[in-house]
Amino acid sequence: MNDLETRASVARPGALRRAAPALLGYAAVRVLGLVVLAVWSEARGKSAYTLLTARWDSLWYTRVAELGYGYEVRLPDGDVHSNLAFFPLLPWLERLVAAVSPLSYADGGFVVSLLASLAAAWGIFAVADHVYGRRAGVCAVLLWAVLPVGIVQSMAYSESLFTALAAWALYAVLTGRWVTAGVLAGLAGLTRPVGLAVVAAVWAAGVAAFLRERGGPASGGTSFVGGGSAPAGDGAREGGHAGTPTAAPRTGASGGAPDGPGAPGVRLRRVAGMLLAPLGAAGYVLWVGHRTGNGPLGYLDVQAGWRNGFDGGYAFARFVAARFTSFPSALAGVALLAGVGLVVWLYVLCVRQRQPLPLLVYAGVVTALALCASSYFGSKPRLLMPAFPLLLPLALLLARARTPRVVRVLGAVAVASAVYGAFWLNGSGPP
Repeated sequence: MNDLETRASVARPGALRRAAPALLGYAAVRVLGLVVLAVWSEARGKSAYTLLTARWDSLWYTRVAELGYGYEVRLPDGDVHSNLAFFPLLPWLERLVAAVSPLSYADGGFVVSLLASLAAAWGIFAVADHVYGRRAGVCAVLLWAVLPVGIVQSMAYSESLFTALAAWALYAVLTGRWVTAGVLAGLAGLTRPVGLAVVAAVWAAGVAAFLRERGGPASGGTSFVGGGSAPAGDGAREGGHAGTPTAAPRTGASGGAPDGPGAPGVRLRRVAGMLLAPLGAAGYVLWVGHRTGNGPLGYLDVQAGWRNGFDGGYAFARFVAARFTSFPSALAGVALLAGVGLVVWLYVLCVRQRQPLPLLVYAGVVTALALCASSYFGSKPRLLMPAFPLLLPLALLLARARTPRVVRVLGAVAVASAVYGAFWLNGSGPP
């Protein structure tokens, strides 16, 4: 795809109108989840709004917004839970909303998450539409909406905000907007520790572009992937059922427009984007190290106080193995193995379908950090939620099906997700 074609793709008019079916479908799924949660919570004598805004991590974010950093809880076993473990962008936005409106910090977190979830849905659509076509983009958004832990997207947590920044950063990379990608990656790095995945994606794309210009191993006919035919623009015929979207993604030239990919201006913007990308995460981590007096690795000490770390999946493997020591907990062990197998299988499909390099790097890092961390194991489904490129193989499969069948399948899954979300949030919930 040449630069003129890239400009036509990037400058496509009516972007919101094009994304409208995906956004309306996403909003419908989220409303369904909130209604079921409200009914379930009322039956149990609980407040659905409190569950969404004033439990678990949302309380820590609210405290940071209200009082700043420096609060910690010392547990009897010697662990120290410090609010320095929580990255600052969401509390900053909560404070901003409270400053310009009569809303509380908790209300601000809820508003930010609702708006961010819509922005995330739009960003996921933009990426999937750019690579595989409109129909696949709509399916990808709806699949993200109906995830079993999708209720977290409506909570005063940072997952929706992070996913929005990550999705639009990836879209900026795919369309050659390097400075925008760097800024968004920097903001993602101020949102969650997994912002490292967005930085890695930007850097991988930038290095691949430099190698391609020098005739290195990354050179090829299309950007970030091997050659292949592009799918139809919408991924489906007007008759309402799928056309023949292929597994080969379509991507624009990495250099952006109006200059060619090797032009000095493009290289300068690319370098600028790569330099901007890590500033958010690096800045906060270094600030925490300075504040704690433990140097550049001080943030790791903070995480250790929460028993969070990266052990290559050893602790998680022991946790899963322990399920098989009795019955019926062995059933949970089988379910955990099946879940991990599904995630790995989806990533293999992403590789086989030759997704653009930034998507593969991003999804790979998010998945590795989620599965190989020694943190609380019940939070792993939530930590995997931003890895939306894993859903693209399933989105392509749905894009080939007839519309009535897609509606029935996703409708049934949406109801099941809403019921599970209400049950989960009224029980153990997302720690």
